[in-house]
Amino acid sequence: MFNILSDAINTMWPMLTVFLVILITVRIAYLKSGGKEFVFYKEVLSLIFVIYILLFFELASSRIEGSNNLVPFTEIFKNSLSLNLFLENVLPYLLIFLPFGYFVAAFVKTKSSKGLKGIFLIGFITSLTIQLVGMALGYAFIVDMIILNVLGGISGFLIFIGLSAIKKHLPGLFQKNILYNILSLALIALVVLYFLGYFSIG
Repeated sequence: MFNILSDAINTMWPMLTVFLVILITVRIAYLKSGGKEFVFYKEVLSLIFVIYILLFFELASSRIEGSNNLVPFTEIFKNSLSLNLFLENVLPYLLIFLPFGYFVAAFVKTKSSKGLKGIFLIGFITSLTIQLVGMALGYAFIVDMIILNVLGGISGFLIFIGLSAIKKHLPGLFQKNILYNILSLALIALVVLYFLGYFSIG
């Protein structure tokens, strides 16, 4: 999973760097000119979402060459026979869509059963598009990837619902922006240290 993310970032870092510098400067100018409230952790979350979307095709496309597989659950069951194959070929395509479901729920601010239907539809359309674009590039169209992606998106949506419900019942300290700003700074520091080579994951 981390190898997929690392490879995607290594491939796209020049474009990411330029894009993020432009995005951050424009965003700061927008907030200053409009007198908008600046909440650091919310800006960090928005930035992570943008980076995630920019890397999305690299992360979520199957990159499998060969014949198409339109029979549901064939690849899932085949790879589930071995733990290593399951961890390499099944689990990543579910986990990659977890942030997708979470971020969509957070930005749309939906919490009802209608929201679940919306996440299902958005996840399906997004995953189908990725598979079709991949097929146009010469990769196999695998229907199980769509199933895994949609399940991942729904799981991310449910995580958002759960965390939102938990947050409402936390002590006052956990309701304040300052705590989440500090956690965001810690996250940024960890990412910087990772890319500087001070530690590795996986």
